[in-house]
Amino acid sequence: MLGILVGLKQEARLARQFFPEAKIALSHACEVGARRALLSLREAGVTELLSFGCSGALDAALPPGSVQVAEYVQVDGENYRADPALSARFGAAQAAVREGILHSPVMIGTATEKAALFSRTGCHAVDMESGLVARSGLPFAVVRVICDEAGRDLPPAAVEGLKEGRVHVPALLGSILRHPFQIGALIGLGRDAARAHKAMAQFLRGLPVAQG
Repeated sequence: MLGILVGLKQEARLARQFFPEAKIALSHACEVGARRALLSLREAGVTELLSFGCSGALDAALPPGSVQVAEYVQVDGENYRADPALSARFGAAQAAVREGILHSPVMIGTATEKAALFSRTGCHAVDMESGLVARSGLPFAVVRVICDEAGRDLPPAAVEGLKEGRVHVPALLGSILRHPFQIGALIGLGRDAARAHKAMAQFLRGLPVAQG
């Protein structure tokens, strides 16, 4: 049985559209939530795992909408290889990126941090769930799409405006009031997120394993 670990509710909706028989759990974009979500999947009896959703680019050459089926996940300097057969089922041959993805317990918010991590690790993207999937001991694959380009600092609302795995309007408005100069960056991030969602849906439609 396939278990899918995602960060946000929008990602869960997309996964459910294409993999209706899978068990899906949300991390709510935090480390504690990711651990709870993974535990719930294991208690449900899943036998293989998919880390799915958005990621942040570390490689400046990757535009939003680039789909990655990672060959390995790097956690605390150690590489965990994805299952080759499972990765093939989820479109490794069709992915724009196949190299490593970095796990981070916190959101990477600045272009300077992203550049430093790319230089140090060689990983092309970063997310907050794949490391837990990789360390689970179960066969796993990673399918992620770049939502946040490497050369951009995340606006404060990208963190402050989230609650329970989705955009929380009061928190979002509060962040904008505190940091009004972020509005342009938020619009750009929203545009790129929509582009990434469309690219992932198109990618999944081409997979024999997908049912959506």
